[in-house]
Amino acid sequence: MGRILVVEDEPAIAELIALHLRHEGHEVRVADSSAAAQQALLEQLPDLVVLDWMLPGEPGVVLPRRWRAEARTKHLPIIMLTARAQESDKVQGLDAGADDYLSKPFSPAELMARIRALLRRKVPEALEAPVEIGPLKLDPSARRVFSGSAEVQLGPTEFRLLRYLMTHPERVHSRAQLLDKVWGDHVFIEERTVDVHIKRLRDALHPAGCAQLIETVRGAGYRLTRQVANA
Repeated sequence: MGRILVVEDEPAIAELIALHLRHEGHEVRVADSSAAAQQALLEQLPDLVVLDWMLPGEPGVVLPRRWRAEARTKHLPIIMLTARAQESDKVQGLDAGADDYLSKPFSPAELMARIRALLRRKVPEALEAPVEIGPLKLDPSARRVFSGSAEVQLGPTEFRLLRYLMTHPERVHSRAQLLDKVWGDHVFIEERTVDVHIKRLRDALHPAGCAQLIETVRGAGYRLTRQVANA
């Protein structure tokens, strides 16, 4: 599903949110201060941020305004989660650039529903229809991959990589293109990282006889073909 950054300095609350997010198939990173949140965004652009207002040092409410002013994070979906429940606080948070605002104490079910709604608006590919290529069927909403009736076990990055390749079959993708489309906007990621995850993906597909669907195009990158070549 999506990559979610949770910015929350109370460990119990952060773990509660992370637990529910992981249960729904999201990758989660937790930051406990504004400085840690800013560093996390430099390393990897998430699909959505759950942001607490009251944080050590710089308050969380200043972050949306800063992110909205930068081209890289201008459209980053942000849900503000805070104990500040006055109407004036909500107005201030939304005016600062938050897309949604939820007061503590909160219902985890309601938070998950709001996250799903925001992802549908901002990241529609996170809830796209199942994709079938050859013997493989990938279901993004369930985060599961099957070859016939057998399920293929994939890690989160390999799942996103396979999903992108399956939704763009028979096209050659360079390592730089895959980093941009699968990993997002990174600063400290080398292109050879793609090779590592392609190998892991092939290893996972090998028992299902589908590893050869992913072809290496010498000097260009990788391609997912619709049919496995005859041995």
